[in-house]
Amino acid sequence: MRYSRVLLKLSGEALSGDEEKPIFPYDPETLLRIAKEITQVSNLGVEIAIVMGGGNIFRGANGASKGMDRVAADQFGMLATIQNGIVLHDLLTRVCGRKEARLMSALQARPVAEPYLPKKARHHLDLKRVIILAGGTGNPYCTTDYAAALRACEIKADIVAKATNTDGLYDKDPRHDKSAVFLQHATYKRCLDEELKVMDTEAFALCRNEKMPILVFSVKEPGNIVKALTGDEIGSVVSDQR
Repeated sequence: MRYSRVLLKLSGEALSGDEEKPIFPYDPETLLRIAKEITQVSNLGVEIAIVMGGGNIFRGANGASKGMDRVAADQFGMLATIQNGIVLHDLLTRVCGRKEARLMSALQARPVAEPYLPKKARHHLDLKRVIILAGGTGNPYCTTDYAAALRACEIKADIVAKATNTDGLYDKDPRHDKSAVFLQHATYKRCLDEELKVMDTEAFALCRNEKMPILVFSVKEPGNIVKALTGDEIGSVVSDQR
């Protein structure tokens, strides 16, 4: 395996299945496939921490833009990530046989998730337990991108693997420019200079400062999670190497 420990960032939208005809809040078949692929990678010995998004249920920024108090909106969004975490944890433990999987939350929700502590999270990973990290950072004004970057640094992951609906990075927006070139690798500097949208500004800055590589890949294709987390040449990698 290329990686020993991976932080997998799953967006809420990734759980909704087909981008053209999404199923809300999530598509059972898509979620089961994701759970099975995570299990397959874990069975190979890769230590996996998963940061859950909640956009399939509620986005704090959207609520705030429509007049909701920003703190309340972000708390609502963090609760959405916990709901997604509960569903994924259920599939991992009940269907996929990963009974040792743990759901942890930075936002206190003790009846359903243990409190997130970096030392405890690393302990679970050392014991080869899959951990699901919900509740964002527990603080408003922080995106799940930032939570993923922060948790990756705290657990000493080898890479942040960001599962999205796109197959990686391009030098231009391929939806509007057919001349767009796929970038298998890009430096942090190039991403900043050319304003390539990898993560939000704060999350990207943290990864750059801590030299945490970022892998952007499509979760839509079956098998891509296995390929990405075991080190196959897939998607786009952002790092400080030229």
